[in-house]
Amino acid sequence: MSAENKKILVTGASGFIGRVLCLRLVDHAAVVAATRNKVNFPESLTRLQQIEVGDIGPATNWSSALVNVDVVIHLAARVHVMRDMAADPLDEFRSVNTFGTEHLARCAAASGVKRLVYVSSIGVNGSRTGADERFSETDVPHPHNAYAISKWEAEQALANVARETGLQIVIVRPPLVYGGGAPGNFATLVKAVSRGIPLPLASVRNLRSLIYVGNLVDALITCATHPAASGQTYLVCDGEDISTAALIQKLADALGRNSRSFHFPAALLRAGAAVMGRSAQADSLIGSLRVNDAKIRGELGWIPPYTLEQGLRATADWYHQHLD
Repeated sequence: MSAENKKILVTGASGFIGRVLCLRLVDHAAVVAATRNKVNFPESLTRLQQIEVGDIGPATNWSSALVNVDVVIHLAARVHVMRDMAADPLDEFRSVNTFGTEHLARCAAASGVKRLVYVSSIGVNGSRTGADERFSETDVPHPHNAYAISKWEAEQALANVARETGLQIVIVRPPLVYGGGAPGNFATLVKAVSRGIPLPLASVRNLRSLIYVGNLVDALITCATHPAASGQTYLVCDGEDISTAALIQKLADALGRNSRSFHFPAALLRAGAAVMGRSAQADSLIGSLRVNDAKIRGELGWIPPYTLEQGLRATADWYHQHLD
């Protein structure tokens, strides 16, 4: 299966990953961009077909978006909310990420779609590894929060749809995705380094797997088109694990800034974060989370097209262009 002459539906097309994915696909395939509301895409994406589907959930009308579609790449999701005001956050996550995904898959199967690539989360495996351990596809899932639970339940729902309908399902679980315009904790870290804000992280000797958005997009296209990917789950990463202290230094170098990271005991950082109710955020900076991507490399022959150094340089270039 090749992307050439295929019609591919991308959900979450206006998001951080979705825009990069559409830009990669638009020269090789007919791209349908599913968005919640009307989006003014840049001129480079004027050739795609945009369809507004509204909120994603168990009743979303996908009929117009799925016409003659060969492959769906499902990025859209309810993601982490820092101060979630929902009465039951897990119900909210399930509505979009679990039931909404299952509904899309059943609609896709009924419309004749051949394959659905689902972007899940490494959080399905768990929140951390030891410095000498790596998550793999054979691990018993251990989703650690409402978001990860909803993603794991979606994976199980998709497996049921595949058995009942024959729809080819491919699951991809990425760790933290970085790049120009990345949201969340990574954006906060880049801005802090760019502004020269002192960070008490020079003593952190953890190891974390990351994935540059260009590498993730390449992996998703491989999963959407490679015959051997059907029915498989893949963990993906850049293949170069890094400590938070080293990441800050590399970001500073790429941004042309002086790193102002300083030494401070990690145990005290964890204690302070716990007092402020920020343990999860602290763990993402202090703890280790490593990924074994040998399966996708071995089965699909996938090799990340960008090194960590190249990904960070491209990220810094984007921030210089958009934020300086």
